[in-house]
Amino acid sequence: MDLFEAIHTRRSIKQFADRPIGREQIERLLEAAAQAPNHRMTQPWRFYVLGREARRAYGEALGARKARKVEDPEAARAVVEKVAAAEAALPAEIAVSTTLDENPEIREEDYAATMMAVQNLMLAARASGLGTHLRTGAVMDDPRARAAVGVREGERIVAMIQLGAPAAVPEGKARRAAAELTTWVP
Repeated sequence: MDLFEAIHTRRSIKQFADRPIGREQIERLLEAAAQAPNHRMTQPWRFYVLGREARRAYGEALGARKARKVEDPEAARAVVEKVAAAEAALPAEIAVSTTLDENPEIREEDYAATMMAVQNLMLAARASGLGTHLRTGAVMDDPRARAAVGVREGERIVAMIQLGAPAAVPEGKARRAAAELTTWVP
């Protein structure tokens, strides 16, 4: 698959086939991610490939956050269990973190570079016939989520990438043409 096709056909996959993803496949995607451009060659990205237990623990942290909105304690426990089971059942999941430099300029550059690594990984997955679903949000700062992932001090989780063979591929959403968002400056 050519790069432009991968870019235009990449979708957020929410249903994965019940097919394991091999370590070699994941390593190949991580190598593609690590080719992302980064100013000063800081290579700030860190990857945590979560096994079933880690996915379940992360799901429990995510579920607990969702369950806070549920008043009935039994229903709240059911929310936690449902989310934990769904995360554990994923074929693969990768947490991506960035290192936190003391210099705010470098920290911002490193965050941008890490998100470029995420995009490389997702496009490489698409080109390999796999699907991804990018997850972000406040849960990544939750101490339980950090513990589940095993992220080190001095790092910030910036993305969770669910990975697997797509069971269903949604239609693409309409996007504005680049020409509408472009200003040519003389």
